[in-house]
Amino acid sequence: MKLEAALEAYLEHLRSERQVSLHTLDGYSRDLAKLLAFCEREQIAAWAALDSARLRRLIAHLNLQGQSSRSLARLLSATRGLYRYLIREGHCQNDPASGLTPPKGERRLPKTLDADRTAQLLDGAIEDDFIARRDQAMLELFYSSGLRLAELVGLNLDNLDLGDGLVRVLGKGNKTRVLPVGRMARQALEQWLPLRALANPADGAVFISQQGRRLGPRAVQLRVRQAGVRELGQNLHPHMLRHSFASHMLESSQDLRAVQELLGHADIATTQVYTHLDFQHLATVYDRAHPRAKRKGSNE
Repeated sequence: MKLEAALEAYLEHLRSERQVSLHTLDGYSRDLAKLLAFCEREQIAAWAALDSARLRRLIAHLNLQGQSSRSLARLLSATRGLYRYLIREGHCQNDPASGLTPPKGERRLPKTLDADRTAQLLDGAIEDDFIARRDQAMLELFYSSGLRLAELVGLNLDNLDLGDGLVRVLGKGNKTRVLPVGRMARQALEQWLPLRALANPADGAVFISQQGRRLGPRAVQLRVRQAGVRELGQNLHPHMLRHSFASHMLESSQDLRAVQELLGHADIATTQVYTHLDFQHLATVYDRAHPRAKRKGSNE
């Protein structure tokens, strides 16, 4: 099977059989397009002809171009997924990505809002209209429950139980988890849902446009960014609210396992990045408060 045809078959497998999110599918498509372009430049006619040495050369080339370690790890992960499929279908016998690791890079801590900035974002005056109430409900729910963008976009009315303060979301790997919805988020949703009903919704989507259609990821990102510029004077993205949720929960509870469950992380190592954020906060408090930590000449 030709390179492009095999790749299209794999992406269709992800779309129809694995039913991965559109966000995940888009990421795999972009990463594997880089791999396809490399194979074509190298005049590799079949996926079975790609070996570890040449794949290692591609990773080194992308690293020199400034690709982050995280991006290269994602490319290798996408490649492994492709080859698991090809091996299963009998098109290949070996995975050239097996045993390969990306160059180590600096681990960047996720960007968060502190509690005061979060309150500034959420506590501003809200007009009683369709868009303002919808956007406030989205912001509150992102921060209240730590949702991913795809989880919020895919939310339906039957996933909400405002009486018990719960929301059921479908996360990565088609794993369902039930999350608490805080008081302010419940209040924002209760104010939004009657306005939603007036727009003649096309389906059960919780968050819709004024034409009644489910909001897509790009539309939600735009509304969150505009709220950040308006209220905080900075660009804001949905994942920053998820990071802020995780950081504030860990700072208050010190319960890493609970935060892992709330975020839906399969590996606790993914959640542990937030302990670094918490340590930074504690270190700042220490530097300001401890008598032997203060710099000479400080009057504090």
